[in-house]
Amino acid sequence: MIQNDTIIALATPAGVGAIAVIRLSGAAAIRTVNQFFAPVKKGKDLLTQKTHTLHLGHIVQGTKVLDQVLVSIFKNPHSYTGENVVEISCHGSSFIQQEIIQLFLQNGCRMADNGEFTMRAFLNGKMDLSQAEAVADVIASNSAASHQVAIQQMRGGITNELKELRGQLLDFAALIELELDFSGEDVEFADRTKFKELVATISSVLKRLIDSFAFGNAMKNGIPVAIIGEPNVGKSTLLNALLNEEKAIVSDIAGTTRDAIEDEVIIDGVAFRFIDTAGIRETEDVVENIGIQKAYEKAEAAQLIIFLINAEKYLNNAAEFHSEIRSVKERFPNKRLLVLVNKIDRVHTEVLNALTTDREEFILLSAKEKIGIDALQAALTSLVNTGALSNNETIVTNSRHFEALTLALESIESVKNGIELDISSDLFAIDIRECLRHLGNITGEYDVDKDILGHIFGNFCIGK
Repeated sequence: MIQNDTIIALATPAGVGAIAVIRLSGAAAIRTVNQFFAPVKKGKDLLTQKTHTLHLGHIVQGTKVLDQVLVSIFKNPHSYTGENVVEISCHGSSFIQQEIIQLFLQNGCRMADNGEFTMRAFLNGKMDLSQAEAVADVIASNSAASHQVAIQQMRGGITNELKELRGQLLDFAALIELELDFSGEDVEFADRTKFKELVATISSVLKRLIDSFAFGNAMKNGIPVAIIGEPNVGKSTLLNALLNEEKAIVSDIAGTTRDAIEDEVIIDGVAFRFIDTAGIRETEDVVENIGIQKAYEKAEAAQLIIFLINAEKYLNNAAEFHSEIRSVKERFPNKRLLVLVNKIDRVHTEVLNALTTDREEFILLSAKEKIGIDALQAALTSLVNTGALSNNETIVTNSRHFEALTLALESIESVKNGIELDISSDLFAIDIRECLRHLGNITGEYDVDKDILGHIFGNFCIGK
């Protein structure tokens, strides 16, 4: 799978800008650029220059000067890809970019595929597969939390977490295999007590990493928060207040929102994906009923639910007020629920106090006047377990890693059961190998199918 040709691509976003960076990688990268580089300092040959150096000059095609550029040289193996790499910083004209790229395409280079620079870095041992995948997550990160998780992964978070345990399991696996070679002599080379302790430790670590996926995936893609409540309770107004723009239509007509409206807001470095749903009520309207069903589905899929209740409706009926809240909690027993009492600007304070005797259970606000929005934002961030982030714990965000960890856990649990039942080593030796294979698939230490690599790196942008 290792390529020997030289690839080229634009490493900066397409379009017009102050500068653009064109990247080449391959054994002939420096030699290729050297043919068309006219240095400002006469006689300077790129082939004889040290790695990690910058050189000012012009890219020329015969007597035609294409642009004045700054050329960066990175010689193998001390480069991102582990090959000779050249980066050409030129002016950001789209015309200039294409002129330079076409020049090298006509002289031995080919266009890089999506993520091919990073794939070469992986194939050349510059990073493992989990770190390579994290590169795309760093580029795509849109909040402080998602960026922190991606950086931790790119620095080898999950690799470091599993490396020592995997090494110890390999050692025991070798001893178990040795026992099989002497099966007729009834000997044990692997200390069963220590082996049992290691298996229990591996099982515990795998469970913790698997459990972190729900949080990590939410950090990566935004925590889904469903806003539910009756029609005209102020759901759309609340969404607009959180977004600080008129995203949703606000009307006094009940049932205006018939489909879910979504948008993202970053609060204290964490991305929240708010979903404004249709008002929940009894209705004969077929279309509105479809919207209400979607509202329940969105609430079931969300990690957090905001239940908005109209303070005006229950001025003289505190019992019904609390009954309504209980019914929502019973419908979503496993969800984190925030109860918001809206339209407090229209209710006398004494009446409001009578309704909300336990203030810790409610957040009082007026979505229209933007009263209580700060308290809501604080409550949202408090419900997110950011302790794992601040403690720099390994957090799984990649579904491929999640699947591999789950399969590894199944295998190690089979080993654990085999030890407890005192079954023959040859029966659980297979499960040990399976566990090692699944863990190795995360980092690419086992042979990874070409189609899997193509899928992983095909999601990258060209030039990375």
